[in-house]
Amino acid sequence: MRTRIRELRAKFNLTQEDLAKKVGVRRETIVLIEKGDYNCSILLARALAKELKTTIDGLFVWED
Repeated sequence: MRTRIRELRAKFNLTQEDLAKKVGVRRETIVLIEKGDYNCSILLARALAKELKTTIDGLFVWED
């Protein structure tokens, strides 16, 4: 699975730190999610999707 977080952050001119503060996590968590090294909870995924004005399905790309 990969994410579109980096792409969507750029669209809204948000740094990793900005996004982390908005959703209540550390910047390192955003880094790990973007790299695909951390599977976040559904609650965090929902918060990220809301801040980035997309859906959870729009935030993550499911690869087989």
